[in-house]
Amino acid sequence: MAAGGNKVDVVLGGQWGDEGKGKLVDILCGDMDIVCRCAGGNNAGHTVVVEGCKYHFHLLPSGIVHPKCTAVIGNGVVVHIEQLFAEIKVAEEAGPGMQGWEKRLVISDRAHIVLDLHQSIDGIQEVEKGKDSIGTTKKGIGPTYSAKAARHGFRVCELLGDQDKFAAKLAKVVSDYQKRYPTLTVDVESEVEKYKQLGEKIRPLVRDTISLLHTRMESGPCRILVEGANAAMLDIDFGTYPYVTSSNCTAGGVCTGLGLPPQCVGKVYGVVKAYTTRVGDGAFPTELTGEIGQRLQKDGHEYGTTTGRPRRCGWLDLAIVKYTNRLNGYYSICLTKLDVLDSFDEIKVGVGYKLHGEKMDGFPADLDVLAQVEVDYVTLPGWKTSTKDARSFADLPEQAQKYVEHIEQVIGVKVQWIGVGPARDNMVSRD
Repeated sequence: MAAGGNKVDVVLGGQWGDEGKGKLVDILCGDMDIVCRCAGGNNAGHTVVVEGCKYHFHLLPSGIVHPKCTAVIGNGVVVHIEQLFAEIKVAEEAGPGMQGWEKRLVISDRAHIVLDLHQSIDGIQEVEKGKDSIGTTKKGIGPTYSAKAARHGFRVCELLGDQDKFAAKLAKVVSDYQKRYPTLTVDVESEVEKYKQLGEKIRPLVRDTISLLHTRMESGPCRILVEGANAAMLDIDFGTYPYVTSSNCTAGGVCTGLGLPPQCVGKVYGVVKAYTTRVGDGAFPTELTGEIGQRLQKDGHEYGTTTGRPRRCGWLDLAIVKYTNRLNGYYSICLTKLDVLDSFDEIKVGVGYKLHGEKMDGFPADLDVLAQVEVDYVTLPGWKTSTKDARSFADLPEQAQKYVEHIEQVIGVKVQWIGVGPARDNMVSRD
């Protein structure tokens, strides 16, 4: 049985990220007591527009702009402390939503720390791979998770503990890394002093978040939302490996990244863009490299929140969404950026794959196989009118309604929200 009868709801990306998860999280957080991040690091990027103020979040849970909502960075997250505080400063300057953040932000003592040397190694590894590079954000996320798995990572609790022990471990780790990466230079003494100061700065925010969450859930009604980072197609196990992130950003990561048993997971909401985008390298069956792809990129302002890199664009691929629904079990879907399609005469939707003329069930693990698939498209008429003022499903043009209904028919999941613009109120709800 879930703690105290409470369950956590979850918002997850259903494609390759950048679906607009932050906006749905922001809307739902108005009714939440706690919002959590469970995986990833500041390689994620969420943009939220509240009362005309635009906030760009990378590591902070988007719900922190709600004054009654506690924001938790869970044990499954990797934290670059300096960049966390830099992000807080930028958010404070963006608008009033961050007032009193220090009373609302909680960081797990079990979370791993992204060191500057991890970021340096990330860059060195990408250069070494040459044309086979993954296209990472070079934020040090992969090397940090690698260190965690190899059991020589640094947890937040270590930073707050014995400083001599921390210094000795850092010196040993740096020495080991330099044997593998001779060009890596680290001033260990300077780094030790820096992290000593950062430890004191972060200390007031650090808690045993497992105990915190369970105590709150056992103490009475408590509404908790988990904000997924990245997306299912970037999951280390289920994504287009090796062009993936370094953590589990599907539903299972909620349990391991927060210390919650499966029965505590309630509704899982999938966020899906009305077309498909991805950043970096890797397979993309519905990609459009010509004029239409450029049009989607321009009209959708498809540039990464974290890196500023242009996103590759293509038609909506429902074969992917069906696959990620199997992984995550969506209760309902939030379809975002429908307005970007407002000017198209016709719109194609990928509904499945064929390999050598045979219909495929599921999504191939082998990228060489994926490169050979033929996308089965359905062509739907466009609506050729603005949807930005729509606030109910009935307000949408008839062909836009049919587009949404076609998605529901193929996926077998209700589209509960439809995004028609960047602001908080640019959302159609079908409750």
